[in-house]
Amino acid sequence: MVESEAYLMRQKIAYFSMEIGLSNNIHTYNGGLGILAGDTIRSSADLKVPLVGVTLVSKKGHFRQEITSDGKQVEHPDPWEPSEHMQLLSTEVKVQIQKRDVTIRPWLYTVKSQTGGVASVYFLDADLEGNNPEDREITSFLYGGDERYRLKQEIVLGIGGVKILDALGLRVRKYHMNEGHSSLLALELLQKNGMDIEKVRNLCVFTTHTPVEAGHDKFSYDLVREVLGDTVPLDVLKKLGGQERLNMTLFALNLSNYYNGVAKRHRDSSKAMFPGYEIRAITNGVHSYTWTCESFRTLYDKYFPGWANEPDLLVRADGILDEDVWRAHEEGKKVLIDYVNNVTNAGMNYDTLTLGFARRATGYKRTDLVFSDLEKLKKANGKGRIQLIFSGIANPKDDSGRKLIEQIFGYMQKLKEEIKIVYLANYDMDLAAKLVSGVDVWLNTPLRPLEASGTSGMKAAHNGVVNFSVLDGWWIEGWIEGVTGWAIGPQPNENVSAEEGRRRELDDLYNKLEYVIVPMFYSRRGEWIEMMKNSIGKIAYHFNSHRMMQRYATEAYL
Repeated sequence: MVESEAYLMRQKIAYFSMEIGLSNNIHTYNGGLGILAGDTIRSSADLKVPLVGVTLVSKKGHFRQEITSDGKQVEHPDPWEPSEHMQLLSTEVKVQIQKRDVTIRPWLYTVKSQTGGVASVYFLDADLEGNNPEDREITSFLYGGDERYRLKQEIVLGIGGVKILDALGLRVRKYHMNEGHSSLLALELLQKNGMDIEKVRNLCVFTTHTPVEAGHDKFSYDLVREVLGDTVPLDVLKKLGGQERLNMTLFALNLSNYYNGVAKRHRDSSKAMFPGYEIRAITNGVHSYTWTCESFRTLYDKYFPGWANEPDLLVRADGILDEDVWRAHEEGKKVLIDYVNNVTNAGMNYDTLTLGFARRATGYKRTDLVFSDLEKLKKANGKGRIQLIFSGIANPKDDSGRKLIEQIFGYMQKLKEEIKIVYLANYDMDLAAKLVSGVDVWLNTPLRPLEASGTSGMKAAHNGVVNFSVLDGWWIEGWIEGVTGWAIGPQPNENVSAEEGRRRELDDLYNKLEYVIVPMFYSRRGEWIEMMKNSIGKIAYHFNSHRMMQRYATEAYL
């Protein structure tokens, strides 16, 4: 048997995720969870990990964001056409939803690596003739509708996904649930295995991404009985998923023999939330080649041949000539600034210190923290010009998130004579790639400890961009003060009040900006480039999805 045939015959790892971000033109992602899933698929192909992805086709997407001149978010439909990117397979299975048979078929998308590795992704589709008109919409919208709609989607993803893989004849070694949305796959495995809980546990791996109680999917048992039916006794569901409501995270924990958080700090907060469970930590990573801009790819090709599949070679970044690093950065920055000026007429400059902030617009991300004291921000700007670039969408139902965007536009007006500020609409993969490679400083100000991991700062580091962040999520592990970047506020082990924490955050934010960051950027270019090289050699070399997948392969999958 030739090597490729042996590879195809191996048992698979089935990776289930409600969203997977594979391409800007495939609108099956909303934020960090989907982008992480896409990077997982890409690294699996590179490393020849025998992994297949399972998700929903979400052919009507999430939404496309427009922002009015006064900062109001307007949501537009964001459909895409699967037939332009993937192949509809003839395989069909049925799942029971509200006592009706719902037929599902998969679309096949194949990720091919230059290493010769291949990863298949199955996009489940219920929009088929013969299905009830209501059921045809189940796989239409990413995170659309109400709790009932969400539960239906989770039935299709979890139960339908297992059935599809069986119908395709795939031999699955482990089922990896990426967040609780897919945990009903374990229910299907229970049914398949005579309700043998231990047997199912040995088949399942679970990764939680949510550090707050409210972020975990929970469904009332009345709704579960209505939508799922009574194929599984309610007492079994309550034993495994909680007495009051079906907690999808708890259900996944009870039916997995390996479970992990996505950063060391997140592991600790997850253990506190779910005491008694030995939750591990595998810190997230990003796909190095995908998130490195063209000029830095060329630079790494010159200095570290093979870096794309061995990103740990970037540890040697201190050997890159300063002028080569700066030239690569200038090229990435020019791409971003040209784009900004083209879409906003902001008149931003190539040589001005540029700070970037891009993530979902929601309260705990604190998009507006940098504007807490406008006089101090102006004072920092007086030491050397700064310009700010923001982006991020708000959940349509998150009024506070929508209001945050409006507030940023208000600050833009107040500061328009002194500081150039823009908010770029429709944050997606293409825009993210421009931002993480084109700014000088990547700003992150979450309310501790609500950042499970975060990955945008890792992407920035791959492009020599320096992080300036609150110590939460992955940054606790990547931060060396004044070496890989700068911290904002107290260290994680400091027990301070919310008021004291915020005071120290604002002190750090403005003082470091005025007295450390601005002077170094403008007056000590050599030191700045040294920090850029540290970002590459001490962060990017480690915080990548190749390292992450090697951890999953050796600890969770074998």
